[in-house]
Amino acid sequence: MQKTTLLTLIFSSLLVLPAMAQLGKVWTDFQSYSVDLQNYLRSNINETFRPLDIRTQSALSNFSGELNIPDPVSAGKQVRDEIFINSVSGRYENNSAVNGAGVSNEINRIVTRGAVAGVIGRDGQVRLKTKLEDTERSIEIIAKSVEDADDFLNQIIQSATSIACDNPTNVANPLCAASRESNVQVQTIKILQEQSKIAAENFAQTVQTNQTLQYSNLNLANISQQVEETNRARRVDSAAEAARLLRTSSQIDLFGRQNTN
Repeated sequence: MQKTTLLTLIFSSLLVLPAMAQLGKVWTDFQSYSVDLQNYLRSNINETFRPLDIRTQSALSNFSGELNIPDPVSAGKQVRDEIFINSVSGRYENNSAVNGAGVSNEINRIVTRGAVAGVIGRDGQVRLKTKLEDTERSIEIIAKSVEDADDFLNQIIQSATSIACDNPTNVANPLCAASRESNVQVQTIKILQEQSKIAAENFAQTVQTNQTLQYSNLNLANISQQVEETNRARRVDSAAEAARLLRTSSQIDLFGRQNTN
């Protein structure tokens, strides 16, 4: 009884350890992702936010948490408040409040794009490929371990059956009981193997779902930017039209005046 229990623990460990050894470095993987995110932000902030690039980078750095990921909401608020208080106008906006809101929204978009790049960018794909390959390799190791355990336990069952269980009077023999329990252990190990396959499939499906979500986030960021640019163009057209009407009315008023002297 004790021997079969020990065998079960050993074989169960074989089912778990390969996956832990190759797939358990989650903190290392996440650190690599956060580094990719920060690199993306640094390489794009100068071009996107000039002349507010220094303020934007400072805000993102000040509001980066324990995971080295910036909080775009707090960073955007800080930049928006600074623009409004200091009445900073932008390349397309003279209204500091509108300019601050636009910069804050752009911070959200650039952090979103950085997160997407960290997941499905070139380096993110390398990490994901390694993880998927390690998952499949772990399943192969588990399959080999299960096969070896199956052969070993079958030998125990056959030996115990031929020695102690052939005679009906020996059914209560400890070896015969161990044979029956070993048969149960074989079935348990095979179930654990199938569970590991299901877990691997779930992981693959999660990866695909995550990729779809990243593309959705990217599309939403692009849509948000297009809407903001459309609104800006509409405001520019409205201002231009108002200026044209003012100029026209001034000219009409000028031509319609008569000298009273």
